[in-house]
Amino acid sequence: MLFSEAFELMFPGRDLSASSLCLSNERCGKAHKRFGSVAKCPLPGHSRNHLHAAGHICVLKDAFMYESPAEIATLTSTDKFDAALAIHLYKAGRLLQGSRIPFGIIFGGTDVNEDLKCTEKRQVMGAVLEEARFAVAFTVEMKELAAAEWPDARKKIYVQSQGIKTTPSATFDWYRFLQNAGIPADTDSLHLFLLVCGLRRVKDPLYLVEVFSDWHRRDSSVHLGIIGPAVDPVFTCEVKEKVKRAAGVHVLQELPQEELQAAVCRCCALVNSSISEGMSAAILEAMDLDIPVLARNIPGNAAIIKHKETGLLFSTPQEFVVLSKSLMNDPIMKKEIITRAKDYVKKHHSWEGERKTYQDLVLRLQ
Repeated sequence: MLFSEAFELMFPGRDLSASSLCLSNERCGKAHKRFGSVAKCPLPGHSRNHLHAAGHICVLKDAFMYESPAEIATLTSTDKFDAALAIHLYKAGRLLQGSRIPFGIIFGGTDVNEDLKCTEKRQVMGAVLEEARFAVAFTVEMKELAAAEWPDARKKIYVQSQGIKTTPSATFDWYRFLQNAGIPADTDSLHLFLLVCGLRRVKDPLYLVEVFSDWHRRDSSVHLGIIGPAVDPVFTCEVKEKVKRAAGVHVLQELPQEELQAAVCRCCALVNSSISEGMSAAILEAMDLDIPVLARNIPGNAAIIKHKETGLLFSTPQEFVVLSKSLMNDPIMKKEIITRAKDYVKKHHSWEGERKTYQDLVLRLQ
């Protein structure tokens, strides 16, 4: 089976939207298949864990390492893979066109939200979806977008939100982390906002830099940390160059997943400034960790955040500052948001529910 986000295991803090591929073989009898996956979303590590629990053998690889369906065909044939799961209908799914093995698709977000606008990509995605045994959308809205474009595929598209399970490191050294970032660690008044994302344009990490730096000049206790993998090396250089000139804003060293979650636990709020999102795992993890979320008001974020109830949604950089100040100055509102967000994650993003869905869907690949 082909999976995505193989890098989630190799580099735990990696952006969930980076494409990858995971494969697996029938080595334990007919019931235990060998799967591989091509992906572009937050599920690869999750999917692999769920399938391992069902007795399957999985291998994850980075979809960006491959350029054509012929390369994947050679890989799956040589290593005798039985099925594939592609995460991201275009970036990963295109590699499975004409595949000799059955496969499923997990929408990544930008495929349905952005790539659908491109005629060439839309044609490729339609062909891939036609071949797929099933497809998974994180939200009803995402399913409806895809079904509106490809009506014949409606019955094969299932809705399954991301399951969340957080395990923050108990040995994470917060003060060393701050020291390495050049952030004053000797003050109780520090307010560090963490923007967790892969450095690529769709995540728009520079959206808040100017206004945040202006705010820092008026209040030196506030800092913005941008942390995540350099998905787009050229853009990463642009980000680092701009941040060098922005007081109070820092590009932080990437961390393993458990340490990143521990850092989130110590921050003032988790920030998301993306132009487009499928379903942000970073947001859901922050909610589960009892940390308030400030997110850009886009469909993917609004699908999991109810403004002033489970988080705060902003439409402009200036509004971000206003809402951040209200969060800092109103502990009662902050506590209520944290409590409701935690309840929301427990109710709608069950790790166990996600596991059952993927284990059941895999049966369609036999």
